[in-house]
Amino acid sequence: MEVVNALGRRKSAVARVYVTAGTGKITINKRDLTEYFPSAILQYVVKQPLETLEAADKYDITLNIFGGGFTGQSQAARLAIARALVKINADDKSTLRKQGFMTRDSREVERKKPGRPKARRRFQFSKR
Repeated sequence: MEVVNALGRRKSAVARVYVTAGTGKITINKRDLTEYFPSAILQYVVKQPLETLEAADKYDITLNIFGGGFTGQSQAARLAIARALVKINADDKSTLRKQGFMTRDSREVERKKPGRPKARRRFQFSKR
């Protein structure tokens, strides 16, 4: 099997994934998964597409992630892995779509507006 690559995005995080046949090793930015994401929840989020297809020990995965925070990065990685698995086997697409792993979450942070403390929050109004 040749190298299969895909892209995943979430908030301002971008994840590029390279999948090869292997033993289930996940490397993120040249570090192990458990080292990059110490939280068990974030590790679980990254592995969700593999666990759904029961392919956790079939592929070696290399990820390059930049931008955003740890939650956005883990969800971008999940989308990238799901897209790569669909490139490998198109029959898995319906299974991954049912779980919601094929949909790009397009919600972004709304920009701050001038004359306000945040995007929509207004300064406190004082009548007197």
